[in-house]
Amino acid sequence: MKINVSKDILLAGIQTVQNIVSSRVTLPILSNILIETTDQTVKLNATDLDIGISCEYPVNVLEKGSITIPAKRFSDVIRELPSGDITIHSRKNNQIDIEGTNYQFRLNGLPADEYPKFPEFDKKDQIDIEQKIFKTMLRLTSFAVSHEESRYVLNGVLMVVVDKTITLVATDGHRLAKIENILKHAPQKDFSVILPVKAVHEINRNLKDEGIVSIVVGRNQVLFNIDGILIATRVIEGEYPNYNQVIPPPVEHKINLNRQEFLSAIRRANLLATPDFQAVKFEVFKKKLVVSKTTPDVGESREEIPIDHKGQEFFAGFNPQFLMDFLKNIDVENIDLELAGPDRPMVIRLENYLYLALPMQV
Repeated sequence: MKINVSKDILLAGIQTVQNIVSSRVTLPILSNILIETTDQTVKLNATDLDIGISCEYPVNVLEKGSITIPAKRFSDVIRELPSGDITIHSRKNNQIDIEGTNYQFRLNGLPADEYPKFPEFDKKDQIDIEQKIFKTMLRLTSFAVSHEESRYVLNGVLMVVVDKTITLVATDGHRLAKIENILKHAPQKDFSVILPVKAVHEINRNLKDEGIVSIVVGRNQVLFNIDGILIATRVIEGEYPNYNQVIPPPVEHKINLNRQEFLSAIRRANLLATPDFQAVKFEVFKKKLVVSKTTPDVGESREEIPIDHKGQEFFAGFNPQFLMDFLKNIDVENIDLELAGPDRPMVIRLENYLYLALPMQV
């Protein structure tokens, strides 16, 4: 293999794929990036066996071939090189020469034929959605994913497509986020898969505010094509809980308040929270919401927020982090809280989006 490529193009490709490469791997070759050429392009691949990522760039191919190179070492070398064109030449002993004006590096690699193959998918099952819309859907749900290994089916985002409706759901058993959107074209068949949170973060990192992301569901994997960047991920096996059972019907009397005032008050109260005393107290009156926090050996706080409320007066406790995660990710000015009593969940419904948080003892 021998190619001539600009530093900026090569570095962009390395940075695209190397994010999933781990230094702690059972197979040494998984610490490497696979470099392979076609007649006019170079393709970079990386995988951790659960997620695979591939990108392709047009370059001057002088000699076709392939090799794998340690990802971090290769990235460090290319990053520090001066701007301009680079010539990369692989040798028969699994080494590559990196050459340019006034410099030369040689790195040891491993044979390309030992590298795991990128999975193949049947494109006839493809669905398309705008990248900006899908990025927003991931942002408004992924923060609610569980990080407890014992509840592995909750360690990802549920993606359901029925006819032309795509739904994403995430929950950790204490809160739930759900969002829907309408596709332009329905897939040939409905599907339901659980995307691991690591894959969700990698997909979200590559999504832009324009263009289309194409999604293809295989037997136990899903492929995302983001402007030529291919991300293939294994899905989480198991049955996702019936989230609709925990969503209560809308309440008659909602609590209308300013989102930023509510978020700021919770942030200030959270300054006094400790792992053993997390809950923040909310006292609901007709014209005001009192946000307070009392923590033994730390201190206490109390703050009033103006609201519009015609229902009963009561108090309830909630995990402040659960509410901050939600409030900082939405961009509306005012919200309606649905809170029916001290032992009932707090629900906020926006257009095509629902967020629910369970109460805590105070």
